[in-house]
Amino acid sequence: MLQRIAKEVLSGLTVAIVALPLAIAFGITATGTSEGALIGLYGAIFAGLFAAVFGGTPGQVTGPTGPITVVSTGVIAAHGLEGAFLAFIMAGAFQVLFGLCKLGSLVRYIPHPVVSGFMGGIALIIFLGELDQVQSSFLVVAATVVLMLVSTRVIKSIPASLIALVIMTVLLRFADPLLQNVSVGPVSLNSAIDYIGQIPESIPSITIPDFSGSLVLTLLLPALSIALLGSIDSLLTSVVMDNITGTRHKSNKELIGQGIGNAASGLFGGLASAGATVRSVVNIKSGGRTAVSAATHSVILLTLVVGLGGVVQYIPLAVLSGILILTAIGMFDWESLRKAHVTPRGDVAVMFVTMIVTVVLDLTVAVAVGVVLALIVHVVQSRQHKASIVQDETDTYRIEGPLSFLSVDRVFTTLRDDQSNLSLSLKDVTYMDMSGAKALLTFIDHSHKSGVELDIRDLPPHVENRLTALADEEQRGKLKAVVEDEEQRGELKGIVESA
Repeated sequence: MLQRIAKEVLSGLTVAIVALPLAIAFGITATGTSEGALIGLYGAIFAGLFAAVFGGTPGQVTGPTGPITVVSTGVIAAHGLEGAFLAFIMAGAFQVLFGLCKLGSLVRYIPHPVVSGFMGGIALIIFLGELDQVQSSFLVVAATVVLMLVSTRVIKSIPASLIALVIMTVLLRFADPLLQNVSVGPVSLNSAIDYIGQIPESIPSITIPDFSGSLVLTLLLPALSIALLGSIDSLLTSVVMDNITGTRHKSNKELIGQGIGNAASGLFGGLASAGATVRSVVNIKSGGRTAVSAATHSVILLTLVVGLGGVVQYIPLAVLSGILILTAIGMFDWESLRKAHVTPRGDVAVMFVTMIVTVVLDLTVAVAVGVVLALIVHVVQSRQHKASIVQDETDTYRIEGPLSFLSVDRVFTTLRDDQSNLSLSLKDVTYMDMSGAKALLTFIDHSHKSGVELDIRDLPPHVENRLTALADEEQRGKLKAVVEDEEQRGELKGIVESA
């Protein structure tokens, strides 16, 4: 028991180190001032703590994220900090309401291409927002990115973002004069280096905002946007956590926890937050499995806040830009982009339309447009709406109909019932989209990890081609191992060896 708690605490410490530079960077990006460093940290502290305690995804870490920061930036610009904090509290109330109304289950109907396009659009927004720093401090930004890439390969035990933050901050204390107005001919490489500057040092306290009727009405739509985006962001992270741990999160409970967290963050003057994929994965990889590690990360950040201002003021903004740019690059679904030429054209269109609408218009509008477009593609490709599961006299489960984003969660939840042996026939699968293929490959992965003896029978050519095209090398090997038909197994072996 003590060993388990010690492991959770150590994992929380690791995550806190990862979260520190990201919370500062996202906070400053949202507010445009040095005060944002503290606001970002308060978001990680209070939203992180309450979401961990009341949420439904064990080990998930909550804090400021790229999508939430993008929306919060607009709210702060339009309504000021006081108005934004009220919007965060209202967003939290909406999220609690979503959870109580059981809306968390709807995340299963968001197609994979919509998620890919949405995250790619967010990455582009973050990247475009850092162009000013790239233009004025190119050398510092580039050095930060290179240092992080090298650190990732050489040092596994310390987060690359923290290494870059510390080394670059120390170096620039001495090298700053040498990097003023550096240029090659007419091309400026480094004109000036800006720093965060002094941030106020204080113990956080609750501040009750002014709940005037007119202001609440004005903030309804911004708060709803934050709530919808934060809910989608958090539940998608929960799905990632499920894929890693092989467990099932409680989506509606997670929404309630996220809502309580955002309300608390707004009351304490923190940035709106959501489940953070990178930090959550770091937590799981470090041994964190319960709310203890995620809550510990918040407690550690709180202890660092006291007296932190004297150190934070020397951090160059260009270093934070480098960290954010590399974070944005990591947000792209590079696998889906690489596989675009073998992905159904309808799914590719959904992905890129969602990405473009995210950048040009609005994040929540982009998700809505993407889902509607995916439904249109589905209707064009298949007359049937959903797939069904039938168990025949030989105890073989047969999937009938289109295996698409409308069916995959229900289908594979039905199949995942702790059986040690499972036979699955795919001969009646009439259509398979990107979401269906990804879900089936993930199911094969889970079966392999769980020791389930899975065999897949009657693999139609269109399903076989789709799976082998979208699978990575490891997944192709697992697919070959579970295909029962010897002739098809030989064909798949040839595909795997030629890939």
